[in-house]
Amino acid sequence: MIGNLETFQDELAASGFPPLVNKLAGAGFRGRIATRELGPLRLVSLVTPESSCVGREGAASDGENLAIKVMSRGRTRIEQGRGDAELGPSDLVLLDPTRTVRFESTAAAHVTILVPRRELRIRPAQIDRLVGVRIDGSHGAGALVSVLARESAWAASEFREVEALRSAAAVVELIAVALEARLGDGRPVPDERLRDRIVGYIEGRLADPELSPPGIAAAHHISVRRLHKLFEDQPLTVAALIRRRRLERCRAELTGSGRTVTAVAARWGFSDPAHFSKLFKTTYGYNARALTTNNRARTTKTRTDSPEQDGDHQDRR
Repeated sequence: MIGNLETFQDELAASGFPPLVNKLAGAGFRGRIATRELGPLRLVSLVTPESSCVGREGAASDGENLAIKVMSRGRTRIEQGRGDAELGPSDLVLLDPTRTVRFESTAAAHVTILVPRRELRIRPAQIDRLVGVRIDGSHGAGALVSVLARESAWAASEFREVEALRSAAAVVELIAVALEARLGDGRPVPDERLRDRIVGYIEGRLADPELSPPGIAAAHHISVRRLHKLFEDQPLTVAALIRRRRLERCRAELTGSGRTVTAVAARWGFSDPAHFSKLFKTTYGYNARALTTNNRARTTKTRTDSPEQDGDHQDRR
């Protein structure tokens, strides 16, 4: 729908947006708005002229949804909370309709997804860190959200109910992933570099039976507590990472060599064969000895199946 300022504001409010005051809007204002439903999501496509807007704090009733704004064309600067985002085409930003927002925009096209708060798995403290913060729409989950938002805004009406619910769930999941990734991007870069160095240090010393968190911490001139802090948001703790990488090395070597389980385990820092066997079985679901048995069977078969026999068999066929 294309309309003047008054009509546009009415349609915007009906779509679930708090009132906005556009300082640049005049008698010649023309904007376009289209709203579509996708399961529990509402997708609002906007085409606007150059704008400078302020939205005051909304009522508590406006807090049912959070908004993901995705740029299609033009540039926008948005301020909300502690965030100050400069958005270009494909970029996105999380907005909270209950908070004051300011933005300045060139003539632009954008899609806003209104998402029920209950659908997103982010805590209030995390929302505080994310509102008004630019999310790059050129790669990763941000790029997928950006493409889906722009495509779904026009295709949503073509879905049947079951398809709409499943599609909405996929969009919400991608939004959650993009937001979580953005939270991770806020980690201090020096910590990432230090952790990468530590992982490389571990990788190069897996065969050392003395490799342990205290020794690793001392080698990098940090406390053991600081070391564990660096890995607290990673899939594995330091000790678990060492154990898992050693097991992976053992499995690879047992598969491709004729060495015994005890010898391979000792080579990669496991001094107790019984403990190693139990750990291997718990991790992979089968005994380490099965790999050496299979390897011997393959070797025996290779020795007995000579080229001449293979050729005779082919001739008989």
